[in-house]
Amino acid sequence: MLFKSTVATGGSGSLEQDGLVYRQNILIRSFEIGFDRKLSLAALTNYLQDTAIDHGRVIGLLADGFGSTPEMSRQDLMWVVSTLQIVVNSYPSWLDVVQADTWLYPSGQNSLGRDWIVRDENKLSKLKKEIREEIAPHFRYYDPIITKDGRKLPQLDVNTADYARTGLTPEWDQLDLNQHVNHVQYLNWILENVPRSFVEHHKLSARTSEYRKECNTDSVLQSLAKIVKNGVYHNNNSNNVIELEHLILLDNGSEIARGRTIWKPREIPAETASQHKEYCISTS
Repeated sequence: MLFKSTVATGGSGSLEQDGLVYRQNILIRSFEIGFDRKLSLAALTNYLQDTAIDHGRVIGLLADGFGSTPEMSRQDLMWVVSTLQIVVNSYPSWLDVVQADTWLYPSGQNSLGRDWIVRDENKLSKLKKEIREEIAPHFRYYDPIITKDGRKLPQLDVNTADYARTGLTPEWDQLDLNQHVNHVQYLNWILENVPRSFVEHHKLSARTSEYRKECNTDSVLQSLAKIVKNGVYHNNNSNNVIELEHLILLDNGSEIARGRTIWKPREIPAETASQHKEYCISTS
């Protein structure tokens, strides 16, 4: 999977939706965060004002006044904010990139209104033709060595989970170069939630994961697991193979990852001189 993250600097943005919406990407800088490493509300408000002025500049309504239109400047008028309401679902952290959309709307006879939506800018990017052509000479055209488990990973019911661990927090050495938690750590959180007595008698045979959201060192997570009573390995003479479903989520309930693990009974070690093992891995 490819992730696309672009930052527009110097007040650069673009017009969207037939030119009625102004969009700008914003990089959260170190001096804009508070003691909790989150963007301060004051800095957020400054960004709202800044994008509004940039919007006026891009559409040609910015004169010499601070956000005033040419006609307002001729009449020596300026804008005054009468009401400002901000609702925050979550605050971005240092080095996060957010995307701000803003637009105007009529509001009464003597005023106008402006709305903003500020959201996480990180998004999946398409595998463009140029990139595919660059990699294509190295493709090996064979069927995957692992038959893909096409079963949908369901949303685990928090209230009916068999195992749960809360208060999980990422460490600095678990971050990748993008300041996000490395995907390998999700497996560690899954395994931490499996009881020791379970691991002592079973070995991890297969796993499937779906990553839905990124997290960083400020995140507090919980790991949930549930034994699948109606899975393909339950009560079908599968030699005591057990299937677990997993869910990793933030403390506010947002999903980070879903998963499935398959566990087989541990074998009694045989006294052999050597063993040959093959490991199969599939990623997408």
